[in-house]
Amino acid sequence: MTQPSTPAPTRRSLLAGLLGVGALGLVGCAPADGAAGAPAPAGPLPTAIPPGTKLTIGIRTTLSQLELSGRLAKLPFEVPEWPNVLAGPDVIQAFRAGSVDVGLNAGIPPIQAAAIGFDTKIVAVVQRETPTYTFATAPGSAVKSLADFKGRKIAFSQGQAQGVVVLRTLKELGLRNDEVELISLTSNQFLTALQSRQVDVAVLAEPSTTKYLDQYGKDGARAIPMTAVDLLAVLWAPTSVLRDDAKAAAIRAFVPFWAQGLVWAWENPEPWIEAYYVKDQGVTAADGRRIVKAQPRPYFPASWDEAIRWEQETSDLMAQGGFTPKVDASTLFDRRFESLASESVPALYRSKP
Repeated sequence: MTQPSTPAPTRRSLLAGLLGVGALGLVGCAPADGAAGAPAPAGPLPTAIPPGTKLTIGIRTTLSQLELSGRLAKLPFEVPEWPNVLAGPDVIQAFRAGSVDVGLNAGIPPIQAAAIGFDTKIVAVVQRETPTYTFATAPGSAVKSLADFKGRKIAFSQGQAQGVVVLRTLKELGLRNDEVELISLTSNQFLTALQSRQVDVAVLAEPSTTKYLDQYGKDGARAIPMTAVDLLAVLWAPTSVLRDDAKAAAIRAFVPFWAQGLVWAWENPEPWIEAYYVKDQGVTAADGRRIVKAQPRPYFPASWDEAIRWEQETSDLMAQGGFTPKVDASTLFDRRFESLASESVPALYRSKP
């Protein structure tokens, strides 16, 4: 049975939904060291990592890459846990609880953190110059192209990259937000919403797209290519963590390991496909090869100027829609880390694909 439509999201529902019931009061109840407006760490990056320094890193793909490449034991600090925390709102919640020190997300979660008064900084970026998401339709939906989006129910993940690519697509199509019905969900609810026909369209990433179409393609579900680019994936951390010299030095050391892990996966597709896509994600080796082939080569820019401009455009787009207050994107980046990822990879990965 079709579920009732969720009301279109507003700024209040966005902020409330981002981190749970207490989100609207976060500015007033956040820990002092997490409050926005405190002085950002300044001066040269610390380099000394005292014995016993620990980082909790919520990036399981990096763990797998370091294990497969034989580099995990070379980390110059301890990692007591690699929790599987993926969605931006969950990462922010884990940051606030002190259970994660470093996360990997798209560009939107740092904007959301700033919007609710929680201070974080981006410490590394990798740019993706081509679309990494796909629109998927519900089984039997009449939506066959982007031109059919007007008036349709579209899943809208309020605090995640999937929501931003929806807004960018509507802008490309010349549609106002109120010319579609934005159904407020989190990305982990998208598959269920498509299956139950609660929405006409949702944004999926691989390998979820392949799994969904394998199961529901026979019932009329289809993929619609996306033109909107989600430019950034970012390493980020609470500013309070970066004020700890030992942890800041450990993060400084970790950035090259993270970047080199992505390069290793790109240069060693077969073991990566077998370990991650086949054994971990449950797709076939053939689908894994297709997915990897469609992904852009990693690009680690020496300058963050383009990343900051893109982040500002995203912040402005969210503010124009009434979802968040406007954020000065330049304040989200700790430029002391700017060159680390780029300098740690071969020249091929410092240029655009």
